[in-house]
Amino acid sequence: MVAATRDASSFGMWWIARGCHPGGVEDGLIGALRLPSPVVELEDDRLTAARVRVLLKREDLIHPEVPGNKWRKLKYNIATARELGFGTLLTFGGAYSNHIRATAAVGEYCGFKTVGVIRGEEHLPLNPSLRYAASRGMRLTYLDRTSYRAKTSDAVVDALQEEFGEFYLIPEGGSNAEAVRGCAELADELDPAVDVVFCAVGTGGTLAGIAAGVKSHQSVIGVPVLKGGAFLEDEIVRLQKQVYGVRTGSWRLEGDYHFGGYAKRTPELDAFIHDFEQRHGSASTGYVRRR
Repeated sequence: MVAATRDASSFGMWWIARGCHPGGVEDGLIGALRLPSPVVELEDDRLTAARVRVLLKREDLIHPEVPGNKWRKLKYNIATARELGFGTLLTFGGAYSNHIRATAAVGEYCGFKTVGVIRGEEHLPLNPSLRYAASRGMRLTYLDRTSYRAKTSDAVVDALQEEFGEFYLIPEGGSNAEAVRGCAELADELDPAVDVVFCAVGTGGTLAGIAAGVKSHQSVIGVPVLKGGAFLEDEIVRLQKQVYGVRTGSWRLEGDYHFGGYAKRTPELDAFIHDFEQRHGSASTGYVRRR
């Protein structure tokens, strides 16, 4: 496994080693990857007074079309799909899913057909996220919310295979064993002096990987973006056991910061966002280091 701390050119060797042969637009994807992702330290008098350093790991800058954790989650899935001889990737997501967008982009770069199974009914015109996915060649299909809840059942998967033929299935959010392996490599990019890593949790794959990859003295705190996200602990443990055989790493979830549910906002949150932008500009995932 190639460490994520190597420069982007190393990923060309990784693709060849996994049976994936770069060329043309696929080279364009690999060459544009910004790895390791940048780290930016927040300068804030409140942090100075508390003798705490906060550094932002700018995963959003890895690639303009495959940002955040998406490349880390997808790269080993893509390699496995090609090794197994699949020509189509199928995945699930909501109408504004970044995972749907990223899968569509990676599929076009790497020569795969893609199918996005979208929760809910079709609405035209397409929103910007789905319009982008379609522009990248993704076929969009829709499941009502009741059927979507059963999306991993044999009945639903068999029906999708009947409609679209054989495909490599990537779960909603991209979280599976291959994603955990990719996200574990992020830990190699962290300063060993870091004490605590914070990350948002949607489907659990990113935290499962980071927690497995950090040093023994480091811990990871996951912040579920869903209301009632405590159930994600079982899912994270399941993912870790699938890859490593046991729950691993020092980690926990803090479930009281969803502000009412996924994508919900409150005046308190809006005030924090405004203050943060005024002080620091827009930025994303951070980790904490004591002085």
